[in-house]
Amino acid sequence: MRLLRCHSHVLPRLPPSPHLTRLPHLHHPSCPVFSKPLSHPTHIRHASTTAPSIADASSLVTRLRNLFLGTTISLTLLFGYLYITDVRAGIHQWAVVPSLRWIYDDAEEAHEVGTASLKGLYKWGLHPRERGNVPQNLEVEVFGHMLSNPIGTSAGIDKHAEIPDPLFALGPSIIEIGGATPYPQDGNPKPRIFRLPTQKAMINRYGLNSEGADNVAMRLRQRVREYAFANGFGIDEEAEQKVLDGEAGVPGGSLMSGRLMAVQVAKNKFTPDEDIEAVKADYVYCVEALARYADIIVVNVSSPNTPGLRGLQRMEPLKQILTGVVEAANKAKKRVKPAVMVKVSPDEDSEEQIRGICDAVWESGVDGVIVGNTTKRRRDLLPADYDLPAREAALLLEQGGYSGPQLFKRTVALTKRYRGWLDEGMERRPKEPAPTKANDDTPQEEPKNDISSRIQETVEHDAKNLKPDTPESNAESESQPLIPIPPRNNPFSSDQPSTNPSAPAFSADTHINQLPSLTQSDPAKAPPKRKVIFATGGITNGRQALEVLEAGASVAQVYTALVYGGVGLIARMKDEMREEMRRRREG
Repeated sequence: MRLLRCHSHVLPRLPPSPHLTRLPHLHHPSCPVFSKPLSHPTHIRHASTTAPSIADASSLVTRLRNLFLGTTISLTLLFGYLYITDVRAGIHQWAVVPSLRWIYDDAEEAHEVGTASLKGLYKWGLHPRERGNVPQNLEVEVFGHMLSNPIGTSAGIDKHAEIPDPLFALGPSIIEIGGATPYPQDGNPKPRIFRLPTQKAMINRYGLNSEGADNVAMRLRQRVREYAFANGFGIDEEAEQKVLDGEAGVPGGSLMSGRLMAVQVAKNKFTPDEDIEAVKADYVYCVEALARYADIIVVNVSSPNTPGLRGLQRMEPLKQILTGVVEAANKAKKRVKPAVMVKVSPDEDSEEQIRGICDAVWESGVDGVIVGNTTKRRRDLLPADYDLPAREAALLLEQGGYSGPQLFKRTVALTKRYRGWLDEGMERRPKEPAPTKANDDTPQEEPKNDISSRIQETVEHDAKNLKPDTPESNAESESQPLIPIPPRNNPFSSDQPSTNPSAPAFSADTHINQLPSLTQSDPAKAPPKRKVIFATGGITNGRQALEVLEAGASVAQVYTALVYGGVGLIARMKDEMREEMRRRREG
């Protein structure tokens, strides 16, 4: 208060005076007097000099902390991305699969969610894939293509051609799309697929639900055109044709080196089974729509969930259907035509049935057989004294096709039998002429009419200009100063037998096939090509895959094992195959 009072008085304003050099100290008697130096010191230490240093140090610490946090987050995201997108990551088998099974009680709904997830993740590059430089010691040749491995996926995983590329990313060399029917059909009522988790098995009665061959072809066409555009061919029909003809250096179906894509076709449920021509027309329709975009066409006559379909495996109906399919496939508008295979049932296993199917395969020109499908049989699936959980025991009675590890032994046995019958059919077949390469210096075969006319012209020319063969003409010729001509052999000019064998006489009427060939020999007879077998049914690991290959198959296909094993199954199977092969070599 005292200070306030001190400063409340207004000091008198003095007039400026040149004589005054210093103002007197005027102050109130009660105000304190503060001494003030007359001059500034030479060195002054400002308090503000330490403040910037502290601020700079604090800012540096903050920046380092942010850098550390940012780097940590980035590395976490990077390693998380690499882990999640690697098919060998344990999370796919031990977390994703059980979670889907726990969240979705309906197996079909879980399948749809899985398909949609793979499709979405692939769009953003977040899909699981096989990483690293995969060793090429599992290569196998199939239909003239060198495949990276002998593992494939069966039809049913991608029924509508929605995820072919995400499936290839999991590591198989062959994927099978479909089955596709000529017209869309819903299949059987839901629920139509059931899990038996303790057996790692499934029962399905889909009934060949399909969006139709045209819709599947539309998706595959779009895929080809996107590939053509990405590789600089364009996006129009001409660019599509270039890719399908192999100008991109990859098969026109898979669009990947060392891979093939199969497309399965089937008849519509409402097509009468007894009308074989109508049934054949169904299959041919699908082939005409889809063959351009497939490396392999698979004819499904073995689904257990379509009434009457398995009856088409009899010799005569099957032969007619397969012949029509082969003819349609050979007309596909692409340079390399798709191979044709037929998928057979494991339940048609009598000697007569197997032999009839193999005969139909040889008679129709089909390239191979897929041995195995789901089975309607329930006998001998489980040991007699095995007790299933009550819920699974009830599901085992559901109508439909059973698939699971319990089918493996049956698949191996069936593969051996088909291999034997197909090879026996090959031995019974007559050998076909081996194809000969066109040679630039090999005379091209001319039309028969042209050759006949040339021969006739030569004969007429000789008749006009050559003298008859008489002793006088011969003497006249010998008297000419030319190189002597050897005496002509005319067996009819005298009664004396000729010392030189006569050549066969030819005239303008001689058929071209009767003329001797001076430049070509008869082509060697080549044996017919060996039929290819794909085995499917109960295969769950690499050791079993090797076993079916040793039984005579070229490819081992999986489906149910992939459902329970997750997206890393195929990579694990290949690792197991390599390990088993190494063990056998060392043992």
